[in-house]
Amino acid sequence: MVNFQGSPPYDWEDLLEILRLLRSPEGCPWDREQTHESIRRNFLEETYEALEAIDADDPAHICEELGDVLLQVGFHAIMEEERGRLDPADVVHGVCQKLLFRHPHVFGALEAKDGEQALVNWEVQKKAEKGHKTTADSLEAVSAYLPALWRAEKISKKSNQVGFCWDSILGGLDKLEEEVGELREAILEGKDPQGPHGAYEELGDVLFMAARIAQMQGLDPEQALHDACGKFNSRFRTVETLAGDTDLTTLSEQALVELWQQAKEQS
Repeated sequence: MVNFQGSPPYDWEDLLEILRLLRSPEGCPWDREQTHESIRRNFLEETYEALEAIDADDPAHICEELGDVLLQVGFHAIMEEERGRLDPADVVHGVCQKLLFRHPHVFGALEAKDGEQALVNWEVQKKAEKGHKTTADSLEAVSAYLPALWRAEKISKKSNQVGFCWDSILGGLDKLEEEVGELREAILEGKDPQGPHGAYEELGDVLFMAARIAQMQGLDPEQALHDACGKFNSRFRTVETLAGDTDLTTLSEQALVELWQQAKEQS
């Protein structure tokens, strides 16, 4: 039996020590076997579960899920400690240092009259910290691991800040229609879907433009698509209910459209 010396209420150091013990030769075989790569998905799943708890506004669930996220942070930090590449305390030090540096209107001489100005200050400090000299540097720094719609939204926001945008939303909508037209053309002309200006490329342009419009309207494109998925699921269930015992695969396109329209009217 491994002897753990900590006592409640436990803190960050206790969590790290538990993880060290779990990873030790006398600890848990599963925990010992894990690598950054093997638990990468766990980190993502725990983060999404924390967001789900926050959306549900359930404090007990929020506490639990934030703890699971913190566990993932600790797990990865201990792995780096084992490789001699960082001390877990560096993680805490680094984020504290970042917060102090990026809030010069709180911990320095600058001022911020409102949240918008505070965000401007944050971005200025971030560029200095990262060594970004151009807007292109900032665009390329947006993580490629973000959900694509969020990545497109962030890129759009950063490019808009230097005036690379339309004067009104109508310009954006016109561009979206243009991209949809090019997608239609690629499909109707039978172009290689994966080739230049094929459906794959044109579809990406449509989705990127849709995300830009969301950003221009102050909307979250990722959440909008999640909600659209939920709406589709609800309406599809209504379609099945309306169809009764009829197999949907036996119905004509027109019949399915009519059922869908009825479902829309009921939602």
